[in-house]
Amino acid sequence: MKKDDLKRLLDEKLLKTNTDQNLFNQPDPLQVAKKQNDPLIALVCALFAYGNAKLILKFLNSLDFGLLNESDEEIRSNLISQNKLYRFQNPKDVSEIFITIKRLKELDVEQILVNGFNQNGQMVEAINSLIAQIYKLNSYKSDGFEFFFGRTFEAEPKSPYKRYNMWLRWMVRHSDIDLGLFSKLPKSELILPLDTHTHKVSLALGLCERKSYDFKAAQQITANLKEFDPNDPIKYDFALYRIGQSKELASLI
Repeated sequence: MKKDDLKRLLDEKLLKTNTDQNLFNQPDPLQVAKKQNDPLIALVCALFAYGNAKLILKFLNSLDFGLLNESDEEIRSNLISQNKLYRFQNPKDVSEIFITIKRLKELDVEQILVNGFNQNGQMVEAINSLIAQIYKLNSYKSDGFEFFFGRTFEAEPKSPYKRYNMWLRWMVRHSDIDLGLFSKLPKSELILPLDTHTHKVSLALGLCERKSYDFKAAQQITANLKEFDPNDPIKYDFALYRIGQSKELASLI
C-alpha cells in the first residue's frame, strides 16, 4: 500500500475509532481510567492490561481504588481476605502493588518521568526512571510483582514496554479519547504501545519490517507514523489496535 493511501486509510479509521462512543463499544481498560481520572489509578489500569480484554475490565471494575488512601495493614487485610488475584498476581502481589502505588502518590510522578526523558530525549528513559523509582518504594519481591511493574534496562531496551507506553499515551495526549493529565512531556516523542494486534497489523500494512515483537519494532512503527503526523504520531494507535481486534485486516490489504 502506498504511503498516501495508508495515511488516508488510517485517518479515516482514526475519525471512527478515537471517540468515546467507540471506546465504550468494546472492553478496554481506558474505560476505568477515564472514570477515575487519576494518573496513578490509570497506571494500575494500564499495568493490569494484559490478557483477555473482558477479563481485564471485569477485574479492574472489581477493585476498590479507595484503598489507596488506607493504611498498609488495611490494604493487605482487604485484598487478601477477598482473595483478589489476577492471572500472574496472587492476592499478596495485588496488595503489595496497591501499597507501592499508594507510596508513589507521595512523589511527583510526572517530574520523575520528565527527569528521565531529559537524559536523552527518549520516552523509554522516562519509563526506565519510573520503574527504578518504583522498586525503591517496596522491598517486596515476587514473580507476579515484578511482571506487573516490569524491569529496568541498562544498555538498551528489549521489551516494547507496551503497558507503560499505553499509559503515557493516555496521560500525555490532550485530545479525543485520552486523558491528558500530564503537560510536561511531548506527545511527539510518545512510543507506540506495541501489542500482538498492532504488530500484526503494522507488518501487513508496511509500517514495520521487523518480525520480532520488541522495542525496535515499536520504534520502527513509531518512526513511520511520524511521517504522517510528526507532532502526534501515536494518535493512530487505537485505530491500528481496532483494525487487529476487529479482524478486518484481510479486507484492507
